[in-house]
Amino acid sequence: MLDVLIQGGTVIDGSGAEGRIADVGIRDGRIVAIGTVTEEATEVIDARGQVVCPGFVDPHTHYDAQLFWDPRATPSNLFGVTSMIAGNCGFTLAPLGDPSDGEYLRRMMVKVEGMALEALEQGVPWNWNTFGEYLDRVDENGTAINVGFLVGHCALRRMVMKDDAVGAEASPEQVAEMKQILRESIEAGGLGFSTGRSFTHNDWDGNPVPSRWASWEEVLELCRETGEHEGTTLEWVADGCLNGFTEDEVDLMTRMSVEGRRPLNWNVLTIDSARPEAYRNQIEACEQANANGAKVVALTMPILVGMNMSLGTFCALHQLPEWKSIFGLDIAERSEKLRDPSIVTWLENQAALPEAGVFSRLTGWDTYVVGDTYSDANAGLKGRVVGDIARERGQRAFHTMVEIALNDDLKTVWWPSATDDDAESWRLRAQAWDHPAVMIGGSDAGAHLDRMAGAPYTTSWIADCVHGRQLTSVENAIRHLTDVPARLFGLRDRGRIAEGFHADVVIINLDEVGSTDLELVFDLPGDSRRLWSQATGIRRVMVNGVTTVIDGQATDALPGRVMRSGTDTDTVLAG
Repeated sequence: MLDVLIQGGTVIDGSGAEGRIADVGIRDGRIVAIGTVTEEATEVIDARGQVVCPGFVDPHTHYDAQLFWDPRATPSNLFGVTSMIAGNCGFTLAPLGDPSDGEYLRRMMVKVEGMALEALEQGVPWNWNTFGEYLDRVDENGTAINVGFLVGHCALRRMVMKDDAVGAEASPEQVAEMKQILRESIEAGGLGFSTGRSFTHNDWDGNPVPSRWASWEEVLELCRETGEHEGTTLEWVADGCLNGFTEDEVDLMTRMSVEGRRPLNWNVLTIDSARPEAYRNQIEACEQANANGAKVVALTMPILVGMNMSLGTFCALHQLPEWKSIFGLDIAERSEKLRDPSIVTWLENQAALPEAGVFSRLTGWDTYVVGDTYSDANAGLKGRVVGDIARERGQRAFHTMVEIALNDDLKTVWWPSATDDDAESWRLRAQAWDHPAVMIGGSDAGAHLDRMAGAPYTTSWIADCVHGRQLTSVENAIRHLTDVPARLFGLRDRGRIAEGFHADVVIINLDEVGSTDLELVFDLPGDSRRLWSQATGIRRVMVNGVTTVIDGQATDALPGRVMRSGTDTDTVLAG
């Protein structure tokens, strides 16, 4: 007898093949029959008129902390994600040598991943030392989504080098100790090694994070160690991931993959027709690496990610040229500077420089929409477009933004409209989706919670395929969201609707698929806020054969598992 029988749906199996009407039988967490299934079942689901597809695989998340206070991994669970990879960019919460390591990592995560310090202090138990103990705590706590964790370079460095992790290269003895800890972490189930060298990643004190101080040889030694273990992978983020790779970066990532004998993925390929040279540079970097025996894959998002900004708290605007000289000041000093029109004009001009790179897409000041406001002076402005207000006041748009923000002690919430929502940018994106060195992903879900919302990318892209630009087929989109990442990470028996595979299944109503508008909610430990969106059109999500979401609402079930290297993953080789 079957546990579940899904009847009459259009099965899109993740291979890219055209959907077909079929039943799907599930027993003991596995798919055991596809086609016309007559065997009786404990539960029968009528899927007529619906799409039945594999659960989505998110290759780049930061749920490392959130899983402890929110084991359902909301909202990714609502958007059909059934497996995900965490521990990216070199940032993990383990291993720890002593309490000072946890203190450093907590504060680092506040800066680099936009996590609330109150949530990290109140919602995470910090009751582990080794990476294996951390994985065990996640398993014991339960999870609604299958999750695999990379071992982060910053935690390794901090554990071995303490305060010297910031500001110094490691000695050969320290590198050897890091390799030993990485070995133990992977043997305990870590999926591989992640590192970061991006200029955007600074710690609580404003210093480059530990991984940015590592020599090439240190990085390569850790990659080589990773390649000694079955079912492992590599991930990194570097300056070139934002504005185009230098030859040195291409050389390094080629060697990381070749000498580590594993795929290397990086985050994130941003495609903008105003900067086509950056897109070409990054694609060519992957092609050059792969021609030399590597397997380097760029992640890219198939939607424009919803985000908000503030002139009062750290956000992407701080990365504009020279803006840190003003926005690195405390609120009182910053406000005093911003009351000087000449400084406001200078900031506006700095933002227009070519050096702004990928962050230039956030400088369409006249299209920003006013979000929450906090003063009588700004009453009635919420929901209005800055350009309209500026014209009424006879001002430039950025000067109007600053004026409004000063009325709110810089707390005003701003909703930017990206400047790269044009037909040519979308044509280039569609071209990139099917490049062999490009994979869909980069949600950053679990990070930047009050500033960015990448989790809706799954249903939003499918909605765009059906009701919007229709730049690719639903079958191809589902292949990119399921089988492609599952194969890159070697996820064993996941990513397809196929007999013998784990029953990670999503049932979708294509007429309703999408996501609701973003809103700020205060539901994190310490009443910290995050951006929230609800999936639409997701009728059911199943993880390992157990329903975790039904008609858009999460159940109490936590059937997910920690996916461990070599046990839940097969080896994928470079080249």
